[in-house]
Amino acid sequence: MELQSVSKVYRMGRAKVTALSNVNLRIEAGERVAMIGPSGSGKSTLLNIVGLLDKPTSGKVFFRGRNVESMDLDEASVIRRRHIGFVFQQFHLVPWLTALENVELPMAIAEVPGSKRKKRASDLLKSVGLGHRHHHKPNEMSGGEQQRVAIARAMANEPSVILADEPTGNVDSRTGIEIAELLKEVCEARMVTLVLVTHNYDLVNVLAQRELLLRDGMIVKEVRA
Repeated sequence: MELQSVSKVYRMGRAKVTALSNVNLRIEAGERVAMIGPSGSGKSTLLNIVGLLDKPTSGKVFFRGRNVESMDLDEASVIRRRHIGFVFQQFHLVPWLTALENVELPMAIAEVPGSKRKKRASDLLKSVGLGHRHHHKPNEMSGGEQQRVAIARAMANEPSVILADEPTGNVDSRTGIEIAELLKEVCEARMVTLVLVTHNYDLVNVLAQRELLLRDGMIVKEVRA
């Protein structure tokens, strides 16, 4: 992924709010990058642009060599579905579905045949240590277990990129480290690119090969592990 001179400006009535200002960034395949910074620094906006959930006001974004500006909404949606997995702080599991059904859901949307998606969902749950939780619903699992389901779901369509927004924000510190180690293991095993937004330096230390510090919509510091 590559961003060239990317800026994002939001209009709030007559006021303009600059969320990103002239950001240049290149993320290589298989790289694990952490974005940190205070609230309002532009981390989530940058993650949304990298994940093709938002478009910049100016500048260019390239995903796997393609200029995102040339894509229509349907094409961007297909690329997100096929190439990008999302892990959120709030888990965002469907409460009335079992763990297995939650992991199957992205594959169902991608029209993967039922028998194939059920087997892959089962294998993914086993890979995150939840082979015994196939038929449990989210309210029957701990926060750490729910996030493991969310990681399995993010891997459902074999993405090349995982975007993680505060993935350990709703679990205790010990579980957070376990989640971080699991994400690292998953990404290394499958050569998946990871872009992480977090305030948790323990998570950064476990996961990141490169750390970007954002402030006032700009990358002000870059550190390689």
